[in-house]
Formats: sequence, structure tokens, C-alpha cells
Amino acid sequence: MSTATEARLVPFHRASLGEEEVEAVAKVIRSGWLTMGPKTLEFEKLFAKYVGAKHAIAVSSGTAALHLALEAIGLQPDDEVLLPTTTFTATAEAVTYLGARPVLVDIDPVTMNIDVEDAARRTTVKTKAIIPVHFGGQPCDLEEIGRLAQARNLRIIEDAAHALPSEYRGKRVGQISEFTCFSFYATKTLTTGEGGMVTTWNDAAADRIRLMRLHGIARDAWKRYQSDGCWSYEIVEAGFKYNFTDLQAALGLVQLGKCDFLNNARRKIAQTYNEAFQSLDFFSVPQELADRRCSGHLYILRLQLERLGCDRAQFIECMKQLGVGVSVHFIPLHLHPFYQRKYGYRVGDFPVAEKQYDRCLSLPIYPAMSEQDVAKVIQVVTNIAIRHERRPFVSRGRAR
Repeated sequence: MSTATEARLVPFHRASLGEEEVEAVAKVIRSGWLTMGPKTLEFEKLFAKYVGAKHAIAVSSGTAALHLALEAIGLQPDDEVLLPTTTFTATAEAVTYLGARPVLVDIDPVTMNIDVEDAARRTTVKTKAIIPVHFGGQPCDLEEIGRLAQARNLRIIEDAAHALPSEYRGKRVGQISEFTCFSFYATKTLTTGEGGMVTTWNDAAADRIRLMRLHGIARDAWKRYQSDGCWSYEIVEAGFKYNFTDLQAALGLVQLGKCDFLNNARRKIAQTYNEAFQSLDFFSVPQELADRRCSGHLYILRLQLERLGCDRAQFIECMKQLGVGVSVHFIPLHLHPFYQRKYGYRVGDFPVAEKQYDRCLSLPIYPAMSEQDVAKVIQVVTNIAIRHERRPFVSRGRAR
């Protein structure tokens, strides 16, 4: 590896934004209409078309999307919602906003998505919904989840924060289940800085979400400052301040136009990583199942710790010292103090999630990575593993 490559710092993430986004935002600023308005509606329409959804409702975050979808199904205090323990806290947190109980579920060891059999075991008469999380962008088994939901009368709300533009059996995520919730946070495959989207084929639910995202004000209240709007408005529910803005929509429209290109760039990097790491005994590489297409939001390499003389924390520290950014997705929810204190979860409750968590690390994967960046990540990861290879213990000339 050249000195130039060695010196190059590779961050964990860099947003793929350019002059097109700058100009789009500048046009909105010059228009004088900054908050939710015509650009937001345009973004919703094109997003719905892109994923194949009937309705797309833009909101302030992926967390807001989950909250509004749960509110739209009429979730009540003391209801239960199934979701994987391996997810970001927002998935479960949104359930608590309505006084309901997040019921954590173990994961499949291959995909790291929700274990549907374990979900079935944890279903009770109080269970009202299931939130499958498309971890890293690999879609969950939505057919199997659908069978469980039908048998137990559950509503499905997909957490697709990682899953744009993922596909399950030839269909884009966003058109399959009753509700799908996307995130446009800075690190996501399509970013508007902050923001989210709910897609649904349920007309009544779509109307409810549109109402509740802006203070419970009757339809088209955002128009009241336009020349064709009306100053009068009605509050019909106690809603939320979850609306999107035209500044964000300007970013989103440009990003949406690049979405396939950005996805292909991520997938190319993932393929290069796989080719480099899959033949080495130190690692397990992500597997994309044959009937699915992954968005490439995360590249999660799993360390074969029995082959290494270091733990995951030491491995990450070595990577940082050598100029490669890295992260971990995610600390299982049942290991956090809040979920232990509030719901009684303990270490050991979800053994598969814990085992996978202990050996996971997320490598840089973003479209702006150069071939030199990717090569440096591969070289650094490989060299650290070789340097920390666990040697067999030898006694009296014989290996044990």
C-alpha cells in the first residue's frame, strides 16, 4: 500500500451531496416558501411513485413516521408491539409514546432481522402490531411475517430506515405492507439532513397521518398563507409538530433522482468487500438472500473471535489509529439501562442478538468512497486480523 493511501483518512460516512442539491435549496430560499408547501407535495408524489406506494406522507423524522403510523392504527396504553432487540431505540421508543409496551424479540443469526418464530412465541392477546426492521437494508421475510400477522390479527409497520431502495421478491420496500416508515437522516441512503416518510395503501390512515403531523389542523392548512389559501382553520385533533419542509424536499427531490445510482455505488463497494473478506477465516461477510435486494445502507462485517487474539473493541481501536472510521450497529435494546429498568430485560434474554452484537462492526460504505478508500479499508482490516491471529497453543511439540 502506498504512502499516499496510508495517509488518507477514511471517515465512517460522508453524505453524497453536490452542487445540484445546493442549487435546489437556493431556489427554495429565493422562492420565500421555506416550510411545508408545494415542494413537499412534489417530493411525496415522486417518492410514492418511486417505491410503488399509494400514499407517501413526509414528516420530520423516521421516529415521527413510526409514531404517526402507530397512532393511526389506534394503539392504546398497555397494548404490546413486537420488534427486534437489535435495532436503534427509535423503533421501540415510538411505541412508548402511546403508552404501549415494546416486546423485544431475538434475531435470525444470518440476516440479523427479526426471528419470526420467536416473535410468534412472544405474541399475547395484548399484541396489536409487529415492527420488522430491515437491518442494514436487507429486507425481512415479509411473507412469513404476513402469515404471523394474519394468524394473530396484527398490524404490520415496517421500519425501513435502512431500506431505500431495497426489494423483496421483486417488489420495492414501501409498497408491500400496510405501513412502511423511512428515515432521511444524514447517514441514510437518501438524505434530507433530518426527515422521514410514511407510505401506506390505507386511505383512512393516510388522511389521519396527514392530519396529525401538523397539530391536528384540518386538511391543507399549510396553504393559509398562500394567495389561494384561507386564514381560517380548524383544530380537529390534538396533533403533533411533525411536518416536513420545502428546504428538505428540495434536497430530497435531487437525492431521489440519484437514488438508483447511489444504491449501485454502495452495492459495488459491498461486492468488493465481500470478494476481499469472504475467503479469510477471520470474518463472516453479509449475505444477501436470493429473493431480496439490499439497499447497502450498512456493511456489517462479523469477526470470528475464536480466530483472533483480540476482542471487537481492540479491533476497532486499531482501525481508528490507522485512519479508518468504523461504527457498531446496534447495541441490543435489552442491554440498555432504560429497557432493563422499565421492562425487566436482562443480559442473556436474547442470546443470538448478544452473540452477533459482540462480533459486529460496520465498515465505511458510501458512494463518495474512491477505489483508494475502499482499498485502504480492506488493507487495514486484513492487516489487523493477520497481526492478531490467534496461534494454537503448543506444548511438548504438539498442538492442542
